[in-house]
Amino acid sequence: RQGLAGGLILTGVALGIALSGTLVPFTLGWGVRETWLILGGLAVVLTALSWNGWPTVAPVKSDMRQPGPVLALKSLYLEYGLNAVGLVSHMVFWVIFIAQGLGLGLAVGAFHWVLFGIGAVLGPVTAGYLADRLGFLATLRAGYLLQAAAAGILVFTDHMAVLVISSLIMGAFVPVCTTLVLGRLRELIPNDPDGQTAGWRWATIGFAGGQAVGAYGLSYLFDLYGEYRLLFAVGAAALVLALMLNILAGRKSSKENP
Repeated sequence: RQGLAGGLILTGVALGIALSGTLVPFTLGWGVRETWLILGGLAVVLTALSWNGWPTVAPVKSDMRQPGPVLALKSLYLEYGLNAVGLVSHMVFWVIFIAQGLGLGLAVGAFHWVLFGIGAVLGPVTAGYLADRLGFLATLRAGYLLQAAAAGILVFTDHMAVLVISSLIMGAFVPVCTTLVLGRLRELIPNDPDGQTAGWRWATIGFAGGQAVGAYGLSYLFDLYGEYRLLFAVGAAALVLALMLNILAGRKSSKENP
């Protein structure tokens, strides 16, 4: 039940998303600076409450070696970075796209951010449950495809039903992508805690790099063209590329290790 357990752990991220979407519309009336201070204060309180939850056991010491099947792992790290790029358009631009780009106002934008958080709450447990039954590889590939569809469809329509579905799906995969990639990593490096720790460090570097490149790159594109739909198209393309890399790496690994 590794997938289910991983999903439960990551619901905390989702609850934070939903909470921020609920609080921000009320606090913005006091000012943007005050809103940031309130969110920061809340983060401090939650950190203090959870402080004793940190493990007391010393962390496993591990180098940054490349364990396990190298091709599949390198592909997974790159895919994780591309998934981060695919999520940036929603994580950074979603509310402002709805509020200003579509002219629906901040209240509607905040509503969709709450939906984003609800998706993030329900997604990890659901995806973990499926991964335990279908396997992490199949669930990961389905996740890339579903995210690409949820981002790409916005290029063609902004119907309210589409916005709702896109909010839920992309919100779900903010934590779900971590659940699935971590589970897949453990499949590729079984029974090797040190190797898994080293592999997860590389994966985290890949995701952080994807977030940085995505945030700066999409901001630059928006500054040049002022078109939100272009951002969703780029995000969808990144997710399609992640899926293609995963399939190609899987086929090549199968040929090398029949």
